[in-house]
Amino acid sequence: MAKFNPFIRNVPVYEDVSKEKFLQEIYPKRIPALLRGVDIGPCTHLWTLSYLCEKGTSEPVKIHVSTENDMDFINKNYAYRTLPFDELVTRCAEDIHQDFFFDEKEKYYLRALGTDNRKDPANLSTEFPQLAKDVKFPEFFNEEQFFSSVLRIGSPHLRLWTHYDIMDNVLMQIKGTKHVILFSPQDANKLYLKGDKSMILNVEDPDLEKFPLFAMAHQHHCTLNPGDILFIPAMWFHNVVAEDFSVSVNVFWKHLSPELYDPKDPYGNKDPIPASQALQGLRRALKLLEKLPAEYKDFYGRRMVMEIEEKAYLDKG
Repeated sequence: MAKFNPFIRNVPVYEDVSKEKFLQEIYPKRIPALLRGVDIGPCTHLWTLSYLCEKGTSEPVKIHVSTENDMDFINKNYAYRTLPFDELVTRCAEDIHQDFFFDEKEKYYLRALGTDNRKDPANLSTEFPQLAKDVKFPEFFNEEQFFSSVLRIGSPHLRLWTHYDIMDNVLMQIKGTKHVILFSPQDANKLYLKGDKSMILNVEDPDLEKFPLFAMAHQHHCTLNPGDILFIPAMWFHNVVAEDFSVSVNVFWKHLSPELYDPKDPYGNKDPIPASQALQGLRRALKLLEKLPAEYKDFYGRRMVMEIEEKAYLDKG
């Protein structure tokens, strides 16, 4: 029998979730939830390889290409390349490639972009209209809250870096199986962050000598099969591994007041405006502390931490 690990938990599973059940019972808890039995349209059985190639067209798409399974956003162990959409789908379904950029076993990842990726959020209906009609979004938010719908296609065994998003979203698994590990926002200080990304790539086999605090971070595990939906609340970190050829769609919505979001953020990953301003203020304050001798800097740094804990933390303990 496997040894119980108090730091690993299973994401709760809910069956046949209605809009009312989600909004009244699940959403207010602000924790991830795996939803099964929700109608996401005929995409789960229609989206075969040949169908995706036919309906997705041969338009070029910008993709990530990596020779490693664990894709690293911080150290950029991948390159951006462009492929026709149908060729991308074909390559993603292969283990060994006849045509490749760097290596016959290289991995591919598409995170669909908006029409103008400098200003337009991704929208499945705009970029892939023939595929969009096969997908039904769950009615978990009001139409005016909608921000983006992102088509994601990836190679088998590809792991994406641990990160958080600033908006609530659902991850709808359409083809293949994904394993997802999530971490609470309250474990942010154990994840060794650079911006919104963690420096720890393989969270299932971490280097605890280099990242000792990670051993105390609570992991929330789930496996997504075709037709499953994972609700990921804003600021929950997630690490995703595709066990095989994978196709999914993310739907993001603005759950805060619209004025709190940066209007020049097509990816939806910039911190809310007050949070961004607060972080900038903190960095200015830390620069001021550099003018003091080490013992004074240490003392006033601790005072700053105490005030942050008192005024900002949900858990004052």
